[in-house]
Amino acid sequence: MSIRSKAPLRLSFAGDGTDVPPYPREHGGATLSAAIDKYTYGTLLTTREKAINVTSLDYDVGQKYQTDKDLAYDGKLDFVKATIKHMKAEQGMFNILIHSDAPPRCGLGSSSTEVVCIVGLLKTWQEQQLTNYEIAEIAYKIEREDLEILGGKQDHYVATFGGFNYIEFLDEKIIVNQLKIRQDILNELQYNLLLCYTGRMKLSGDIIQDQLTSYEQNIPKLEELKGIAYDMKNSLLKGDLNHFGEMLHQCWETKKQLAPDVTNDQIDKLYDKARATGAIGGRISGAGGGGYLLLYCESDKKHLVAEELEKYGAKAESFEFVNSGLQIWHGTDG
Repeated sequence: MSIRSKAPLRLSFAGDGTDVPPYPREHGGATLSAAIDKYTYGTLLTTREKAINVTSLDYDVGQKYQTDKDLAYDGKLDFVKATIKHMKAEQGMFNILIHSDAPPRCGLGSSSTEVVCIVGLLKTWQEQQLTNYEIAEIAYKIEREDLEILGGKQDHYVATFGGFNYIEFLDEKIIVNQLKIRQDILNELQYNLLLCYTGRMKLSGDIIQDQLTSYEQNIPKLEELKGIAYDMKNSLLKGDLNHFGEMLHQCWETKKQLAPDVTNDQIDKLYDKARATGAIGGRISGAGGGGYLLLYCESDKKHLVAEELEKYGAKAESFEFVNSGLQIWHGTDG
């Protein structure tokens, strides 16, 4: 028997950082983000061998685990091992294969999406009935509590729910507001957005640790980021896309003040060139330090911005927004 899963990666527009404890517990956070047509995929194939075989095509790593002790965390496939342990599937006899459309540590939420995919595989194999909220919360606990990797909550929820989301983090309560944006507005937004890969980013946990070290001083900036997320959400619903682009710029300016490693000389150069060529606003998607640069451009200048950035090593990539979140189905092999 084979089970497959796929879940979308995401673009974060504003509010990320306000979903990282302790801020949401103390003040309530809010993020604005959207699922895109870049995916992480998983396959679970049952076997007759008393072992678990795991392969990651992204890292070109394959491991066999025959006992509980084999599942100790050692920096290799820890996301998969932690999910197997959390879901109490250590005695399973199956192979797991994981791969993604985007490179690791790219700022599109790939690690969280990977965990969501594996939770989907295992809950289906175990015939568990879980809601989207439960799947996202389990994935969050695996990554942030079991593996103790610093970060927020939004990625797990976007991967599970899909769509364009304004997510509120109110102490222990989370509300996923899936926005009903007019199709013509979405079309125009997507037409004017430019996504460029700048290279692999730093570990997001390192950047978030810097933010947490200065947490008390950063609270006013986090409040500002939360307000920007709310403002950008309203701009989308009203179709005021130039204002959306301007607030994207303001978000990036505020984000850079949270930690020094959010940006670097290469990113600053790319961003300055983009703004000079016709980008209204933009930001690095995710924690920062590299990955994907997202830009909102004047519609007749987008191609010029892309051409300019490619001179300096950035690579423009196409994408589309998607409504579907985590999907699970049975394959034909096995």
